[in-house]
Amino acid sequence: MATKKEAQEPDNLKTVENVLSKSEAFIEKYQKQILYGVGVFVLVVLAILAFRNWYLVPRENNAETKLAACQNYFAVDSFRVALNGDGTENCIGFKGVIDEYGMTKSANLANAYAGVCSYKLKDYNNAIKYLEKFSGKDVNIAPSITGLIGDCYVELGKVEDGIKYFMKAADSENEMISPIYLKKAAIAYESKGDYKKAIEVYTKIKDEYARSQEASDIDRYIARAQTFVK
Repeated sequence: MATKKEAQEPDNLKTVENVLSKSEAFIEKYQKQILYGVGVFVLVVLAILAFRNWYLVPRENNAETKLAACQNYFAVDSFRVALNGDGTENCIGFKGVIDEYGMTKSANLANAYAGVCSYKLKDYNNAIKYLEKFSGKDVNIAPSITGLIGDCYVELGKVEDGIKYFMKAADSENEMISPIYLKKAAIAYESKGDYKKAIEVYTKIKDEYARSQEASDIDRYIARAQTFVK
């Protein structure tokens, strides 16, 4: 057994040596290309870091400052000024933040604010445009934005589209938000004369969100809709 093992070891060593030799030959042959490739990779990494640290980070900081100035007007219901700015360099409006600071988190958030402002100003088409550009996964903000798009469609007379967004917002299964939009959807169904569907949605609130504020008087809504069912 030992003799056989000892006989195999030189063969294994030769195999390893051959592989190493081939590797060395490959590296020697393509040394310039390899060094060039490594150099390009390093330059790309350095460029990305430089772009981030010297451009994106300062840009994000500036955007946050501009956004905060707009939020001050939004907080006191000055929606037109918050949206369009007050004419100073400090407050360029949510629209200005979106236009001048694209690719930043602040610009993304500005889309949500601009959508709310436009809704408050009854500019529903632009409200939808801004709200649909907002991207977020927050369990409270995201479904609220989706639901507000539904409100915009209802205001435009596109009730069926509004219902779709209300139900999409309700799909978040957020204990606080879902029953709000389920109720909006049910009321919208009633406005279309689809009382059976309205009852179905009202009942969903009663069964799945019994502790919500919307469920506190839901029997009244169900009874009202039932009077129209033949």
